[in-house]
Amino acid sequence: MARLEQQIEFILELDKLKTVLRQTFLPNQQRRENSAEHSWQLATMALVLAEHAREKIEIPRVVRMLLIHDVVEIDAGDAFIHDPAARAAAAALEHAAAERVFGLLPEGQSGEFRELWREFDARTTAEAKFAHALDRLIPILHNYHADGGSWVVHGITKQQVIQRCRHMQEGSAILWDMALRVLDQAEARQYFRPE
Repeated sequence: MARLEQQIEFILELDKLKTVLRQTFLPNQQRRENSAEHSWQLATMALVLAEHAREKIEIPRVVRMLLIHDVVEIDAGDAFIHDPAARAAAAALEHAAAERVFGLLPEGQSGEFRELWREFDARTTAEAKFAHALDRLIPILHNYHADGGSWVVHGITKQQVIQRCRHMQEGSAILWDMALRVLDQAEARQYFRPE
């Protein structure tokens, strides 16, 4: 198969991300967000909020990482962040999905995208840490502006959110501090299940 045909096949496969629904409700509360919207918004956030990264980062690398970090959800679906069993079960599915979906690309691009996906997952670089901070921030903002959204639906506690999101500070202390203030406001509005 010619290189261009492989690239087009991958691009068309990405359309499936539009059908993967996440647990997070959009701020207008009318529907849940899909993974394609999530990835686009994160990439835009990276451009806007780059100055708040804890370390010096290569913003084009962060954007590329954020645009492909959830591509595996085409096959694996979106495992709810506050469901440890679902998250554990998703790991093997995501690795298989990475092989299949990125395998649609020509050899060089396939390897590059797999490496970006692994880098995001491992959270060992400044870029991956910042990307993860953004990935945790947007559901906090969405849930807060959706009157508790999935926190209310699933009976989530404030401490659960803090526990799952505390690594945000590795990527941005400023964004983590802001997230904590939003969580305090959410608690005051009784969006969390009491502990």
